[in-house]
Amino acid sequence: MNQPSPNSESVTRRDFLRVGGIGMVGLKLAEKARAMHPTHKPRNCILIQLAGGPSQLETFDPKPEAPREIRGPLRPIQTSIPTVSISESLPRIAERLHQMTLIRSLHHREAPIHETGLQLLQTGRLARRDVRYPSFGSVIKRIFGEEGESFAVLPGHLQGTGVNTWRGQGAGFLGEEFEPIVPTDLPEEREQIRAIYGNHRSGQLLLQARQLIERGTRVVVVNLYDQLQGEISWDAHGQPPHSPTTMRDIVEKVCPQFDQAFAALIDDLQQRGLFDQTVVLACGEMGRSPRLNPFGGRDHWTRAFSCLVAGDGIPRGQVVGATDATASEVIDRPVELPELTASLYHLLGVPQNTLLALDDDHEVPLIEADPMRELVGDFSRRA
Repeated sequence: MNQPSPNSESVTRRDFLRVGGIGMVGLKLAEKARAMHPTHKPRNCILIQLAGGPSQLETFDPKPEAPREIRGPLRPIQTSIPTVSISESLPRIAERLHQMTLIRSLHHREAPIHETGLQLLQTGRLARRDVRYPSFGSVIKRIFGEEGESFAVLPGHLQGTGVNTWRGQGAGFLGEEFEPIVPTDLPEEREQIRAIYGNHRSGQLLLQARQLIERGTRVVVVNLYDQLQGEISWDAHGQPPHSPTTMRDIVEKVCPQFDQAFAALIDDLQQRGLFDQTVVLACGEMGRSPRLNPFGGRDHWTRAFSCLVAGDGIPRGQVVGATDATASEVIDRPVELPELTASLYHLLGVPQNTLLALDDDHEVPLIEADPMRELVGDFSRRA
């Protein structure tokens, strides 16, 4: 690649922004990031990976007028945003939706498998040949690593997604030093707090995420389900033994547990003064097919799905994008998954034109997508 040309500042763009490789001089990387954003305050991030891919119809984009084989078993309920409804499976989130941004127009055009969406969400791009791009958490750890426990994953790396390939969960070419930690020393909370989050997997993982943010971890990635094959998750094909989750599981277990845990997390962050320091993103790697399959489940669907964003600097009570009458296609403001990743970088104070060094001679842009203006406001790429 061509070398970046110097800009008008006293150091070259390469010296100022490069984050991989060796040969850094002068300011530390975190100081460089602050110099680019001198008024920026520290921010944290919790990425809740709804592993398996939630159905948009059973969560945030119900279509009550569609035929039953499309609309599914659940009804919509009114939320705290006038004229906006979500699934009755999420009553606590419905009460708090005015505190968040709901995006209904996510999509991607890559292969409809878990691994592509996981890469796009966490790294902003797909691996190529032998190049594995780093997770955004690993990049944050590289830049702000001197500030303590920068990047953690709960309860561990996602496994058993169907295809044995890169899932975008780790440091990639940045190296093992910037892999996430897997915390093992979190304290026991009072039973009253545990009960509020829910005495189930989703509840206890989001409680642990709050604990990590409270003790100074900058990025926490939560895999609500760390194994898709053979276990209950959002991957609702309804086909045992490999994909056993049924719509009944979604209705009676998966959605209610997420609803309780996510609402508790939002309330807890607010009560502890952490909500305005933390960006919370709840997102899957894909959606589900609008039409129920012969087993009563829903299969992979990447052309339209939804997510929630809340916290520091995120507009409240905003709905972005729309889908057609069957939640099959985006018809307004399509949002690519890497736009979310770019938005997280922007919100966490990483300059948009940061370069990642593959080696001493080759560099790649931090990310090729732009942040969502709906999330970060107006921005401009610095030369």
